[in-house]
Amino acid sequence: MSTDGSRRSRRDAAAQPSSRRPARRGSGGESSSSRRSQTRRRRSRAFLGGFALVVGALAVVGVVGAAAGTAQGPRATDVQVDPAAAVAASGSRLIVTTTQSLEKVDPSQVTVSPATPFTIDTSGRNVGVRFTLPLFDDTEYTVTIDRLVGVGGGPASTVTETFRTPPIDLYLLRRGESGDQIFRTDVGANSAVPVFTNDHIEDYRATSSHLVVSVRTPEDRAELIVTDLDGQNARTLKLPGNGYVTNLQSADRGELIGYTYSDKALSAGSGRESALYTASLKPDAAQEDPTPVTVSGDDPRVAEWRFVPDTDSILLLTFDGRLSLTSSSGGDPVALGTALTIDGIARGSSHAVVDRPDGLAEVDLTDGTESPLVAPDQDLGRIASVTPLPGEGSGTLRTFSQVEDNTRVLGSTIVHVTQDGMATPLLEVPATDAVIQTCASPSGRYAAVLTAPDVVANRYDAYQLPLPANLETRIIDITATDPADAVVSMLTGFDASWCQVPPK
Repeated sequence: MSTDGSRRSRRDAAAQPSSRRPARRGSGGESSSSRRSQTRRRRSRAFLGGFALVVGALAVVGVVGAAAGTAQGPRATDVQVDPAAAVAASGSRLIVTTTQSLEKVDPSQVTVSPATPFTIDTSGRNVGVRFTLPLFDDTEYTVTIDRLVGVGGGPASTVTETFRTPPIDLYLLRRGESGDQIFRTDVGANSAVPVFTNDHIEDYRATSSHLVVSVRTPEDRAELIVTDLDGQNARTLKLPGNGYVTNLQSADRGELIGYTYSDKALSAGSGRESALYTASLKPDAAQEDPTPVTVSGDDPRVAEWRFVPDTDSILLLTFDGRLSLTSSSGGDPVALGTALTIDGIARGSSHAVVDRPDGLAEVDLTDGTESPLVAPDQDLGRIASVTPLPGEGSGTLRTFSQVEDNTRVLGSTIVHVTQDGMATPLLEVPATDAVIQTCASPSGRYAAVLTAPDVVANRYDAYQLPLPANLETRIIDITATDPADAVVSMLTGFDASWCQVPPK
């Protein structure tokens, strides 16, 4: 029994594989793990070879594409422009990105239609067209850049881009027995939308992103309220004291405003009267003290003043008739002689129209030179006001009164007078109505003419800035080929946001 058991045990043991037994060899003597390793290497070599072929093919395609692009010259790959911003303010840009880094583009290579002043800058693959004046609203513009050449040479190309500007809006103020209201509307008077209401609004200004509103509280205190353009997120600005705010204005740049301030309690020897201050509309400056504008001389009271467009400078006229140009804090003043009034400074221009004791003059604020204001080519009556139009050489908008025997007014005429004196009448106002103010839109395409109808019976209100109770604003297209078609609409209200100063 023991012998048979031992045999079975040996047979059973022989049937079990030993962990020490060498692995079986296949044909050629290779193990299965070696075969797997070689298979992986062959696949890796095949993948790398295929990848190299793909990379090589893509490189060839890239070289061919680059060669083809160079052969065709620079082409536009992207265009950036904000038409709404281009209508609202100067300085907007159209930026074209091309397929190649560019040689510097000269202004002579660029055409803008309809024509408007511009500057050019070139950087890498980008060329920028900066519009130095606001563009006309609701107008299709075409910008053509000719003879574009890449830095590496090659043929020249032409890029043409077209965009359309949106219709322009404006704000107006209405006073009423149940409260005063600022509303926004289009020039056609088709969509008036209230944006701000207060019991007593003296004046307001609209900047690129804010409304700043001068009000009187029920306690008869002055307040300056700043809101978004839709009237939301109201906050108040710190004032110099408890007094009166007048002649509110806003700069074209930097969210900066200015105003004249007078203390409520004045005496012969104390108190501030018609002192000029500036203030920032930036949210983090809400509780900062306003900045006084230092005025030298025996009489520092400011009768009239203007922000100089596209700068932080101020042109001011004191009560004793001294005209000077200063910084926004009153530093580095430049004396410009004497004057009776400041008629205006055109946006996009360095020329101011002032009324000198010997007549109207145009003053270049860059060097102080001046020349008499050009006379119209026809006799239109007695000149009542002058509004410079945006841009160099754009002429003026003038109000002429027809007077009989130096006593009786027969009517008024709003006239566009070009730089060479050519006069084009745009609007006739009857003798029963009074022309109170004329303002130009940012682009100079329109004028807002404020009139008081039936002025004899049109009673003035009791505001600090008193005005007739019934006021109308006519929107005129200055560019109309037929003066009979110049009047676009008539709006109820005053103080159009295009105006740089309040009515007077």
